[in-house]
Amino acid sequence: MKSCDFLLAGVGGQGTLLASNILAEVGLRAGFDVKTSEVHGMAQRGGSVSSHVRWGEQVRSPLIASGSADMLVAFERCEALRYLEFLRPGGKAIVSDHVIVPVTVTTGSATYPSKEQVLDTLHQVTADTKLVPGIATAEALGNARVHNVVLLGVVSQFLPVGMEVWQRVIEERVPPRYIELNQEAFARGRSL
Repeated sequence: MKSCDFLLAGVGGQGTLLASNILAEVGLRAGFDVKTSEVHGMAQRGGSVSSHVRWGEQVRSPLIASGSADMLVAFERCEALRYLEFLRPGGKAIVSDHVIVPVTVTTGSATYPSKEQVLDTLHQVTADTKLVPGIATAEALGNARVHNVVLLGVVSQFLPVGMEVWQRVIEERVPPRYIELNQEAFARGRSL
C-alpha cells in the first residue's frame, strides 16, 4: 500500500475526532507521511463532524478531493450519505448501523432513509460496503462510547499494520481507566 485516504464522518459526541487521531498516529508509526484535517461544525450540538486522514509516501495536502477517498468510515448511517461524494468509485465504505434521528425528522419536516435506501445509495458508488453493528457491539461491552474504536477495529482488517501498533496507540490515546475496554472494543471490531 503506497497511500490511503480516509474520510471519517459522524455526529458530535461519537468520537470521530479521537478515531481520526488514532488512525493518524497508526499511520505515522507504520512509516507513512500523514496529514489530517477536521471540520467540527456544530459538533457540540450534535451536528455533523468530519475528518480527513491521508497516509502516503509524501502527502502534500490534508484535504481529500471529492471522489478520491479510498475509505469512508461513517459512525452514523445518514452521515455516510452526507459524505458519500468523497468516496472514490469502488472505494470501501464502513458504516455503522447506528441511527441518530435529526430534529427535522422528529418534527415531521423530513424523513430518515431506510437501511435499504442507504445501502442502495452507497452501492451506486461502491459494492464494497460493510454495515457494522457498532453500537450493539459497544453496548455488549458495557459502554456505547467505544463505538468509534469498534469501527477502527473493522478498518484495521484492511490495512497493512500489525495489531500491536493499533493497541499501543489506543493505549496512549485513551484515558488509563478505559484502556482495557477500548482494547476489547478494537478486538471485537476486528473480528466483525
